Amino acid sequence: MRVIAGRLGGRRLQAPRGRTTRPTSDRVREALFSMLGDVQGADVLDLFAGTGALGIEALSRGAAKAVFVERDAAALRALAANLAALELIEPTARIRRGEARVALQTARERDETYDLFFVDPPYGEARAWARELSVALPPLLAPQARVIVESDRRAPLELETVLEGALETEQQRRYGDTTITIHRHR
Repeated sequence: MRVIAGRLGGRRLQAPRGRTTRPTSDRVREALFSMLGDVQGADVLDLFAGTGALGIEALSRGAAKAVFVERDAAALRALAANLAALELIEPTARIRRGEARVALQTARERDETYDLFFVDPPYGEARAWARELSVALPPLLAPQARVIVESDRRAPLELETVLEGALETEQQRRYGDTTITIHRHR
């Protein structure tokens, strides 16, 4: 696994062993960022960050800052090692250890908003997150924000009534068993 493009393009990323963390493949990340286009200056929230590959790719391509949310200890070690190896430090890159729920609540309490949201929960938990994310995300959306959802095509994470009309589906693509859906804030 590596950073695809940008100032860090070609640099390798670590991933923990086992099946607990499922990093987005290079092929899917390349296609996703091709769909997204320019991310220059974006503030990014990478929920369920795992190795941080999506947020790191955004930073490599010019995003202003990224907050990485992860609870798994092995994934956190890989994420911290990746950020250190790439010399991505605060305030550009920040790790919030713990549950996504808590991180979303913290962001709301701090009146944070983001331009890009990467939402990639464990495939087995994706549907369970639909309602909670549909309630938690709207206050965090900057104008024209995009929410990128990665999920298993057999059990997709579908944001309820596309966040009650706050988001519209811009694009959806399938790569093997993975579905990528890009929503844009109205």
